[in-house]
Amino acid sequence: MFLRLLFVLLIMLNIVAGAWLLLGQPYAHVPPATDPGVPELRLLSELPAQAATAAPAAGASAPADPAPATTGRSATIAAKPTPAAELRCLTLGPFATPHDLLQARSALTPVTRRMRSRQEQVAQSRSWWVYLPAPASRPQAIALTRQLAARGIQDYFVVSGGDQPNTISLGLFKDQDNARKRRADVAAAGFAARITERSENTPQYWLDLVAERNGFDWRSRVRTDGVGSHSTSCF
Repeated sequence: MFLRLLFVLLIMLNIVAGAWLLLGQPYAHVPPATDPGVPELRLLSELPAQAATAAPAAGASAPADPAPATTGRSATIAAKPTPAAELRCLTLGPFATPHDLLQARSALTPVTRRMRSRQEQVAQSRSWWVYLPAPASRPQAIALTRQLAARGIQDYFVVSGGDQPNTISLGLFKDQDNARKRRADVAAAGFAARITERSENTPQYWLDLVAERNGFDWRSRVRTDGVGSHSTSCF
């Protein structure tokens, strides 16, 4: 009897549970979220795999048409760069002093593109020396000067130092013609006089410049004596 009652009770519990699951859910009678005739919105994750992959392709917009090709004369003619002015590259000089160089540079600055100064050491003749070669000893040099005096040759002395000791100097001349005349007079007296040019290194100053060829006249601005010009490579 107890087992029957328990069996019937279990059946009733199953019926009640089934009815509650079927009819007792709160969303079982929820009205549709959209109006009739309007398709229901669904997430891509809720769609089948084939439809999910096809949807973005169908909704993608077509690529924009390429920009029309530029036509007309303005598209075919490129802007040409303005040709550079023809340049003239010169070297002016030599200037005797840095002051002369500075004056020339100041005068030419407004009409030149670029300038640079430079200094060079140049050997220049300063004088011509007439002499008798040194004998073997100083006493012999003294004896030779007595012979010069006996034959009327004056203005001489014996070199006592330097790289030519005991040489008998007969004069130092700025004019080469005067030096030659002195040597001729001593030779006429019977002595083998010699003549040599004496030079020393002196600085010379130069100015290199770059200017436009048309209308450039450096002579109208530089009035220093002895200054010339010649073409040089541009820098």
